[in-house]
Amino acid sequence: MTMQTVPDGFMQDSRGRLVPEANVRPSDKLQDELVRRLHREAEPVRQFMMDFKRLCFAEINAFLDLVAEQYSTKLGSDKGNVTLPSYDGTLRVTVAVGNVISFGPEIQAAQTLIHACLNRWSEGANANLKAVVLDAFDVDKQGSMNVGKILALRRLEIEDEEWQRGMQAISDSVRVDVTKDYVRLHRRPSPDAKWELVTFDLSKLDVATT
Repeated sequence: MTMQTVPDGFMQDSRGRLVPEANVRPSDKLQDELVRRLHREAEPVRQFMMDFKRLCFAEINAFLDLVAEQYSTKLGSDKGNVTLPSYDGTLRVTVAVGNVISFGPEIQAAQTLIHACLNRWSEGANANLKAVVLDAFDVDKQGSMNVGKILALRRLEIEDEEWQRGMQAISDSVRVDVTKDYVRLHRRPSPDAKWELVTFDLSKLDVATT
């Protein structure tokens, strides 16, 4: 639905209809104002977090360059995947680069080959193995396959020509869609205590709600 310019004295509902404000319930108006105000207040927080993430990478990359200069060398282009602890061992900052993996059309061939193996092995086959394989190809509510479970199938040592072709099809199907950069901060009260993640996820922040 295309959002349209809403004239004075009207509100646009979720179906795109223009409704005179006089016909909108006061509670709906208050709810609309609340939601819009919270979104406005969230925007500078979001921008601050983006700026902070950029700052982390810039500062850490500058530090790594400084370290490299001390040894008269030059770091590679990939400066991700590094953890820097504080001197007392109670704080640390980790930057990491992770790939987002999906599967190409070859995964359908892999699934066909693997199912053919299962059918051929149906008599006397290991029920646990069959459950593991079938579970790997289950899709979630978004229609996506579990990347980790499918890739884990390649670690199974099964000497079967058809199975091996299925594993090759899985390897050929792997696509690296995007690369994501991560910044994680951890802290602990003492060097021998367990690390705790400093969370920036609103759903995981422990705050009083009453």
